Amino acid sequence: MKQILPLDPATYQRHSIHGENRTWAETNCYSDVIIELLHGLGHEPVAALPFTLAIDFEGDQWTFFKFPPADLLELYGFDIQELAPWRPLVDHIEEQVGAGRPVLVELDSYYLPDTSGTAYRLAHVKSTVAVNEIDIGNLRLGYFHNQGYHVLENGDFIDIFQMEGLVHERMLPPYIEYVKKAPHFTPLSQAALVEASRALLGRHLGRIPERNPFPAFKAKFQQDLDWLLTTDIDVFHAYSFVTLRQYGACFELAGTCLGWLTAQGVDHLAPAQAAFDQISQTTKAFQFQLARSMARRKAIDLSPLDTMAERWEEAMGGLVRQFGGTR
Repeated sequence: MKQILPLDPATYQRHSIHGENRTWAETNCYSDVIIELLHGLGHEPVAALPFTLAIDFEGDQWTFFKFPPADLLELYGFDIQELAPWRPLVDHIEEQVGAGRPVLVELDSYYLPDTSGTAYRLAHVKSTVAVNEIDIGNLRLGYFHNQGYHVLENGDFIDIFQMEGLVHERMLPPYIEYVKKAPHFTPLSQAALVEASRALLGRHLGRIPERNPFPAFKAKFQQDLDWLLTTDIDVFHAYSFVTLRQYGACFELAGTCLGWLTAQGVDHLAPAQAAFDQISQTTKAFQFQLARSMARRKAIDLSPLDTMAERWEEAMGGLVRQFGGTR
């Protein structure tokens, strides 16, 4: 068996970001995995959340937000590198985990038992996990995914790694990364971590959209309603995931980041935090309203998007005045 951390899914305590009091229990697969991986390794992932400020509406979706590798390197000394697969996937994972390097890999949720009730044995959906433990002889895999830490075994292990042969000969290898420790990195003290996070916030304010993204999203959403109201619930889930869930969860993380910095002694962040929290909560309610509208084939009130636009302007304007920026 190759193992980095001696973890047990039954006793693992997930990070508070994935607690029951959250508006969005999950964000997206990559960000959730990094949050729990950092937490499992004894680090505070909230310090690395300033990047969430820069989310934008991209035309057909909101930004699929991910921790920038440079931020993880600066704060924690984690160097994320792409792995070029040339052997069976299971062999690469065993070697890297044996070297003390977690492996970030896209796997099929159809074989991930922690997705029971949504994708497990129901739908083929790619999702990123972070492998912490692998035992090829006993067909066991320990991995971070979504809100916590999990284990799969036996038939699921065989199926997820296609150990009895590829489903078809044109199957492509997944995207794989490994996390190595940067040489000569000195772990930051709490004070230094707070200051580094505060500096990141200032830098990421330089990446925020030049224009408020909500008016553009409202205009596109209004166009999309013409066909959304005629389609089925599966399309709703796909559409909601790349739009409402992305920015709703992202702005909740932005508020969490500002709340953490406030608790660490950084002043004047409470108004922006409240604005981001309101965007997140309003988006969750709006998502439910959209689902009801689609079920009834009736139009939906779009005024909540105007409120979100106002809160975005308030939050970003206040942060730019405090930290500097271009707005």
